Amino acid sequence: MYKKIMIILLAVVLMGMITGCDVLNKADDKAANKESPAEPASGDSDEGGTSNMTTDNHQVELPEESLQKGDNGDAVQQLQAFLIVLGYPIEKTSKYDEKTVWAITDFQLQQDSLDNTGIYDEAVRSKLLAAQEGALTFEVEKGLPLVETKQTDRGSEITGNPYEILVLVNKHHALPEDFIPEDLVIPEIRFPFTEDLPKKQMRKVAADAIEEMFAAADKEGLTLFGQSGYRSYDRQVAIFAANVEKNGEEAANTYSARPGESEHQSGLTMDVTNAEVGFDLVIAFGDTPEGKWLQEHAAEYGFIIRYPETKVDITEYQYEPWHIRYVGKKAATEIMEKGISLEEYLDGLK
Repeated sequence: MYKKIMIILLAVVLMGMITGCDVLNKADDKAANKESPAEPASGDSDEGGTSNMTTDNHQVELPEESLQKGDNGDAVQQLQAFLIVLGYPIEKTSKYDEKTVWAITDFQLQQDSLDNTGIYDEAVRSKLLAAQEGALTFEVEKGLPLVETKQTDRGSEITGNPYEILVLVNKHHALPEDFIPEDLVIPEIRFPFTEDLPKKQMRKVAADAIEEMFAAADKEGLTLFGQSGYRSYDRQVAIFAANVEKNGEEAANTYSARPGESEHQSGLTMDVTNAEVGFDLVIAFGDTPEGKWLQEHAAEYGFIIRYPETKVDITEYQYEPWHIRYVGKKAATEIMEKGISLEEYLDGLK
Protein backbone atom coordinates (compact mmCIF):
# COMPACT_ATOMS: atom_id res chain seq x y z
CA MET A 1 0.00 0.00 0.00
CA TYR A 2 2.79 2.40 0.99
CA LYS A 3 4.61 1.52 -2.23
CA LYS A 4 1.55 2.44 -4.35
CA ILE A 5 1.22 5.83 -2.66
CA MET A 6 4.92 6.65 -3.35
CA ILE A 7 4.53 5.75 -7.05
CA ILE A 8 1.47 8.03 -7.39
CA LEU A 9 3.28 10.94 -5.69
CA LEU A 10 6.30 10.51 -7.98
CA ALA A 11 4.06 10.60 -11.06
CA VAL A 12 2.41 13.82 -9.88
CA VAL A 13 5.81 15.48 -9.36
CA LEU A 14 7.01 14.45 -12.84
CA MET A 15 3.84 15.81 -14.47
CA GLY A 16 4.31 19.14 -12.69
CA MET A 17 7.91 19.42 -13.88
CA ILE A 18 6.92 18.76 -17.50
CA THR A 19 4.11 21.38 -17.37
CA GLY A 20 6.44 23.94 -15.81
CA CYS A 21 9.05 23.47 -18.54
CA ASP A 22 6.38 23.95 -21.21
CA VAL A 23 5.21 27.21 -19.62
CA LEU A 24 8.79 28.48 -19.40
CA ASN A 25 9.43 27.63 -23.08
CA LYS A 26 6.32 29.53 -24.17
CA ALA A 27 7.33 32.53 -22.08
CA ASP A 28 10.81 32.49 -23.65
CA ASP A 29 9.29 32.33 -27.16
CA LYS A 30 7.01 35.27 -26.39
CA ALA A 31 9.92 37.36 -25.10
CA ALA A 32 11.98 36.49 -28.17
CA ASN A 33 9.17 37.62 -30.45
CA LYS A 34 9.06 40.98 -28.68
CA GLU A 35 12.79 41.53 -29.23
CA SER A 36 12.79 40.35 -32.88
CA PRO A 37 9.56 41.44 -34.68
CA ALA A 38 8.54 39.72 -37.89
CA GLU A 39 10.07 41.04 -41.13
CA PRO A 40 7.79 43.27 -43.21
CA ALA A 41 5.97 41.76 -46.16
CA SER A 42 7.52 42.00 -49.60
CA GLY A 43 7.27 45.54 -50.94
CA ASP A 44 6.91 47.17 -47.49
CA SER A 45 9.52 49.64 -46.25
CA ASP A 46 10.79 50.31 -42.77
CA GLU A 47 11.51 53.93 -43.73
CA GLY A 48 9.04 56.69 -44.55
CA GLY A 49 9.04 59.01 -47.61
CA THR A 50 10.24 58.39 -51.17
CA SER A 51 13.95 59.03 -50.81
CA ASN A 52 14.77 55.70 -52.42
CA MET A 53 12.66 56.70 -55.45
CA THR A 54 11.12 53.25 -55.91
CA THR A 55 7.91 52.33 -57.63
CA ASP A 56 6.45 48.92 -58.50
CA ASN A 57 9.25 47.48 -56.32
CA HIS A 58 11.87 48.67 -58.82
CA GLN A 59 14.51 51.35 -58.45
CA VAL A 60 13.65 54.43 -60.52
CA GLU A 61 16.61 55.89 -62.36
CA LEU A 62 16.98 59.01 -64.45
CA PRO A 63 18.18 58.70 -68.07
CA GLU A 64 21.45 60.38 -68.96
CA GLU A 65 20.62 61.46 -72.53
CA SER A 66 18.80 64.70 -73.37
CA LEU A 67 15.10 64.35 -74.20
CA GLN A 68 12.44 66.64 -75.59
CA LYS A 69 8.95 66.73 -77.05
CA GLY A 70 8.33 63.89 -79.51
CA ASP A 71 11.05 61.56 -78.22
CA ASN A 72 10.02 57.95 -77.53
CA GLY A 73 11.36 54.90 -75.72
CA ASP A 74 12.56 53.46 -72.44
CA ALA A 75 14.51 56.59 -71.48
CA VAL A 76 11.33 58.68 -71.67
CA GLN A 77 9.46 56.12 -69.57
CA GLN A 78 12.25 56.24 -66.96
CA LEU A 79 11.92 60.00 -66.77
CA GLN A 80 8.14 59.79 -66.49
CA ALA A 81 8.40 57.19 -63.70
CA PHE A 82 10.74 59.48 -61.77
CA LEU A 83 8.41 62.47 -62.21
CA ILE A 84 5.44 60.39 -61.04
CA VAL A 85 7.26 59.47 -57.82
CA LEU A 86 8.01 63.17 -57.32
CA GLY A 87 4.25 63.74 -57.42
CA TYR A 88 3.55 64.85 -60.98
CA PRO A 89 0.14 63.66 -62.29
CA ILE A 90 1.38 62.24 -65.58
CA GLU A 91 1.36 58.77 -67.14
CA LYS A 92 4.13 56.44 -68.29
CA THR A 93 3.44 56.62 -72.02
CA SER A 94 7.05 56.21 -73.21
CA LYS A 95 6.43 59.32 -75.33
CA TYR A 96 7.66 62.78 -74.38
CA ASP A 97 4.17 64.23 -74.57
CA GLU A 98 2.59 67.54 -73.57
CA LYS A 99 2.15 66.47 -69.94
CA THR A 100 5.83 65.53 -69.68
CA VAL A 101 6.83 68.87 -71.23
CA TRP A 102 4.59 70.59 -68.69
CA ALA A 103 6.08 68.72 -65.72
CA ILE A 104 9.66 69.55 -66.74
CA THR A 105 8.74 73.20 -67.39
CA ASP A 106 7.00 73.47 -64.02
CA PHE A 107 10.13 72.14 -62.32
CA GLN A 108 12.45 74.40 -64.33
CA LEU A 109 10.47 77.51 -63.46
CA GLN A 110 11.15 76.87 -59.77
CA GLN A 111 14.95 76.67 -60.22
CA ASP A 112 16.73 79.95 -60.98
CA SER A 113 19.68 78.25 -62.66
CA LEU A 114 17.60 76.39 -65.27
CA ASP A 115 16.38 77.64 -68.64
CA ASN A 116 12.61 77.34 -68.96
CA THR A 117 12.40 75.23 -72.10
CA GLY A 118 10.51 72.00 -71.39
CA ILE A 119 13.63 70.06 -72.45
CA TYR A 120 15.23 67.45 -70.19
CA ASP A 121 19.03 67.75 -70.17
CA GLU A 122 21.97 67.24 -67.83
CA ALA A 123 21.25 70.44 -65.91
CA VAL A 124 17.65 69.34 -65.27
CA ARG A 125 18.81 65.83 -64.36
CA SER A 126 21.16 67.23 -61.72
CA LYS A 127 18.39 69.30 -60.14
CA LEU A 128 15.91 66.40 -60.17
CA LEU A 129 18.44 64.24 -58.35
CA ALA A 130 18.92 67.01 -55.82
CA ALA A 131 15.15 67.14 -55.33
CA GLN A 132 15.15 63.38 -54.76
CA GLU A 133 17.76 63.78 -52.03
CA GLY A 134 15.90 66.67 -50.42
CA ALA A 135 18.66 69.15 -51.27
CA LEU A 136 16.24 71.58 -52.94
CA THR A 137 12.55 72.29 -52.67
CA PHE A 138 9.81 72.48 -55.27
CA GLU A 139 6.05 72.11 -55.39
CA VAL A 140 4.03 70.50 -58.16
CA GLU A 141 2.21 73.20 -60.19
CA LYS A 142 3.84 76.06 -58.30
CA GLY A 143 5.85 77.11 -61.35
CA LEU A 144 3.26 76.40 -64.05
CA PRO A 145 -0.24 75.39 -62.95
CA LEU A 146 -2.16 72.94 -65.11
CA VAL A 147 -4.97 74.83 -66.79
CA GLU A 148 -7.93 73.84 -68.92
CA THR A 149 -7.71 74.64 -72.62
CA LYS A 150 -9.19 78.06 -73.38
CA GLN A 151 -9.88 79.93 -76.58
CA THR A 152 -9.73 83.50 -77.76
CA ASP A 153 -12.81 85.31 -79.00
CA ARG A 154 -11.78 84.29 -82.51
CA GLY A 155 -11.47 80.62 -81.55
CA SER A 156 -7.69 80.34 -81.38
CA GLU A 157 -6.49 77.84 -78.76
CA ILE A 158 -4.61 79.52 -75.92
CA THR A 159 -1.56 77.52 -74.90
CA GLY A 160 -1.22 76.41 -71.29
CA ASN A 161 2.59 76.34 -71.54
CA PRO A 162 3.91 79.52 -73.17
CA TYR A 163 7.45 78.81 -71.91
CA GLU A 164 8.42 75.74 -73.92
CA ILE A 165 10.71 76.55 -76.82
CA LEU A 166 8.55 74.58 -79.27
CA VAL A 167 5.39 76.50 -78.39
CA LEU A 168 3.25 77.01 -81.48
CA VAL A 169 2.08 80.57 -82.03
CA ASN A 170 0.09 81.30 -85.18
CA LYS A 171 -3.40 82.32 -86.32
CA HIS A 172 -4.91 79.31 -84.57
CA HIS A 173 -2.72 79.06 -81.46
CA ALA A 174 -2.29 82.02 -79.13
CA LEU A 175 -0.29 83.03 -76.08
CA PRO A 176 -2.08 84.11 -72.90
CA GLU A 177 -2.87 87.81 -72.86
CA ASP A 178 -1.00 88.29 -69.58
CA PHE A 179 2.10 86.30 -70.58
CA ILE A 180 5.35 88.21 -70.10
CA PRO A 181 8.50 86.03 -70.09
CA GLU A 182 10.30 86.28 -66.77
CA ASP A 183 13.77 85.79 -68.24
CA LEU A 184 13.96 88.60 -70.80
CA VAL A 185 17.43 90.05 -71.38
CA ILE A 186 19.10 92.23 -74.01
CA PRO A 187 21.53 90.17 -76.10
CA GLU A 188 24.90 91.67 -76.81
CA ILE A 189 24.40 92.13 -80.55
CA ARG A 190 24.17 95.12 -82.89
CA PHE A 191 21.02 97.17 -83.29
CA PRO A 192 20.53 100.06 -85.74
CA PHE A 193 19.22 102.21 -82.87
CA THR A 194 20.66 103.10 -79.48
CA GLU A 195 17.57 103.37 -77.26
CA ASP A 196 17.04 100.57 -74.74
CA LEU A 197 13.62 99.66 -76.06
CA PRO A 198 11.75 96.47 -75.09
CA LYS A 199 12.13 95.20 -78.65
CA LYS A 200 15.83 94.65 -77.97
CA GLN A 201 14.93 91.88 -75.56
CA MET A 202 14.77 88.12 -75.95
CA ARG A 203 14.41 85.25 -73.53
CA LYS A 204 17.80 84.30 -72.15
CA VAL A 205 18.07 80.93 -73.91
CA ALA A 206 17.43 82.62 -77.27
CA ALA A 207 19.62 85.61 -76.44
CA ASP A 208 22.59 83.35 -75.68
CA ALA A 209 22.10 81.56 -79.00
CA ILE A 210 21.78 84.71 -81.10
CA GLU A 211 24.96 86.14 -79.58
CA GLU A 212 26.79 83.02 -80.68
CA MET A 213 25.26 83.21 -84.16
CA PHE A 214 26.12 86.88 -84.70
CA ALA A 215 29.70 86.21 -83.58
CA ALA A 216 29.96 83.41 -86.16
CA ALA A 217 28.65 85.73 -88.89
CA ASP A 218 31.22 88.34 -87.89
CA LYS A 219 34.00 85.81 -88.46
CA GLU A 220 32.68 85.36 -92.00
CA GLY A 221 32.87 89.10 -92.61
CA LEU A 222 29.08 89.52 -92.41
CA THR A 223 27.28 92.18 -90.38
CA LEU A 224 23.87 91.33 -89.00
CA PHE A 225 21.69 93.68 -86.96
CA GLY A 226 18.82 92.92 -84.63
CA GLN A 227 15.76 95.02 -85.37
CA SER A 228 12.81 93.73 -83.34
CA GLY A 229 12.61 91.07 -80.64
CA TYR A 230 10.15 90.90 -77.74
CA ARG A 231 6.82 92.65 -78.16
CA SER A 232 4.14 92.77 -75.48
CA TYR A 233 0.49 91.90 -76.03
CA ASP A 234 -0.50 95.55 -75.59
CA ARG A 235 2.10 96.69 -78.09
CA GLN A 236 0.78 94.18 -80.62
CA VAL A 237 -2.73 95.59 -80.12
CA ALA A 238 -1.49 99.00 -81.26
CA ILE A 239 0.57 97.65 -84.17
CA PHE A 240 -2.21 95.49 -85.59
CA ALA A 241 -4.76 98.29 -85.25
CA ALA A 242 -2.46 100.67 -87.14
CA ASN A 243 -1.92 98.15 -89.94
CA VAL A 244 -5.67 97.52 -90.22
CA GLU A 245 -6.32 101.24 -90.45
CA LYS A 246 -3.68 101.59 -93.16
CA ASN A 247 -4.39 98.53 -95.34
CA GLY A 248 -7.57 96.90 -94.09
CA GLU A 249 -7.88 93.85 -91.83
CA GLU A 250 -7.59 91.18 -94.51
CA ALA A 251 -4.39 92.63 -95.95
CA ALA A 252 -2.95 93.41 -92.52
CA ASN A 253 -3.40 89.82 -91.41
CA THR A 254 -1.04 88.55 -94.13
CA TYR A 255 1.93 90.27 -92.54
CA SER A 256 0.83 91.38 -89.07
CA ALA A 257 -0.40 89.16 -86.23
CA ARG A 258 -3.41 89.75 -84.08
CA PRO A 259 -2.68 90.29 -80.37
CA GLY A 260 -1.75 86.98 -78.70
CA GLU A 261 -0.94 85.39 -82.05
CA SER A 262 2.44 87.08 -82.48
CA GLU A 263 5.64 85.10 -81.93
CA HIS A 264 7.31 88.27 -80.74
CA GLN A 265 5.37 88.01 -77.48
CA SER A 266 7.10 84.65 -76.84
CA GLY A 267 10.51 86.30 -76.54
CA LEU A 268 11.96 83.62 -78.82
CA THR A 269 11.98 85.70 -81.99
CA MET A 270 14.17 88.38 -83.50
CA ASP A 271 13.74 90.22 -86.78
CA VAL A 272 17.21 90.74 -88.27
CA THR A 273 18.46 93.01 -91.02
CA ASN A 274 21.56 94.67 -92.49
CA ALA A 275 22.81 97.96 -93.87
CA GLU A 276 22.39 96.85 -97.49
CA VAL A 277 18.59 97.04 -97.19
CA GLY A 278 18.68 100.19 -95.09
CA PHE A 279 17.94 98.22 -91.92
CA ASP A 280 14.41 97.59 -93.20
CA LEU A 281 12.50 94.33 -92.89
CA VAL A 282 12.05 93.48 -96.55
CA ILE A 283 12.11 90.38 -98.73
CA ALA A 284 15.23 91.70 -100.48
CA PHE A 285 17.17 90.90 -97.30
CA GLY A 286 16.98 87.21 -98.24
CA ASP A 287 19.13 87.87 -101.33
CA THR A 288 21.92 89.63 -99.45
CA PRO A 289 25.04 87.78 -98.24
CA GLU A 290 23.74 88.03 -94.65
CA GLY A 291 20.32 86.71 -95.63
CA LYS A 292 21.79 83.76 -97.55
CA TRP A 293 24.17 82.92 -94.69
CA LEU A 294 21.28 82.98 -92.24
CA GLN A 295 19.29 80.57 -94.39
CA GLU A 296 22.23 78.16 -94.46
CA HIS A 297 23.53 78.41 -90.89
CA ALA A 298 20.70 79.54 -88.57
CA ALA A 299 19.87 75.97 -87.54
CA GLU A 300 23.38 75.46 -86.18
CA TYR A 301 22.45 77.90 -83.43
CA GLY A 302 18.88 76.68 -82.87
CA PHE A 303 17.05 79.13 -85.15
CA ILE A 304 14.74 78.66 -88.14
CA ILE A 305 13.43 80.99 -90.81
CA ARG A 306 9.92 80.91 -89.40
CA TYR A 307 7.98 81.92 -92.53
CA PRO A 308 9.57 80.20 -95.55
CA GLU A 309 8.77 81.26 -99.09
CA THR A 310 7.37 77.82 -99.98
CA LYS A 311 5.13 77.44 -96.91
CA VAL A 312 2.87 80.49 -97.11
CA ASP A 313 -0.21 78.28 -97.41
CA ILE A 314 0.67 76.59 -94.09
CA THR A 315 2.03 79.48 -92.03
CA GLU A 316 -0.56 81.87 -93.50
CA TYR A 317 2.02 84.65 -93.52
CA GLN A 318 4.05 86.10 -96.35
CA TYR A 319 7.67 85.09 -96.83
CA GLU A 320 9.83 86.77 -94.18
CA PRO A 321 13.55 85.95 -94.56
CA TRP A 322 14.27 88.32 -91.66
CA HIS A 323 12.08 86.63 -89.04
CA ILE A 324 14.04 84.00 -87.10
CA ARG A 325 12.59 81.88 -84.30
CA TYR A 326 14.50 79.92 -81.67
CA VAL A 327 13.40 76.26 -81.34
CA GLY A 328 16.63 74.58 -80.19
CA LYS A 329 19.29 72.90 -82.29
CA LYS A 330 17.61 69.49 -82.61
CA ALA A 331 14.32 70.79 -83.98
CA ALA A 332 15.94 73.55 -86.03
CA THR A 333 18.26 71.12 -87.80
CA GLU A 334 15.42 68.83 -88.85
CA ILE A 335 13.15 71.70 -89.89
CA MET A 336 15.77 73.42 -92.03
CA GLU A 337 17.20 70.24 -93.55
CA LYS A 338 13.76 68.98 -94.56
CA GLY A 339 12.58 72.39 -95.72
CA ILE A 340 9.42 72.19 -93.61
CA SER A 341 7.54 74.64 -91.42
CA LEU A 342 7.27 74.56 -87.64
CA GLU A 343 3.63 73.51 -88.05
CA GLU A 344 4.65 70.49 -90.11
CA TYR A 345 7.39 69.56 -87.68
CA LEU A 346 5.04 69.61 -84.70
CA ASP A 347 2.39 67.65 -86.58
CA GLY A 348 5.00 64.96 -87.14
CA LEU A 349 5.60 64.66 -83.39
CA LYS A 350 1.98 63.76 -82.62
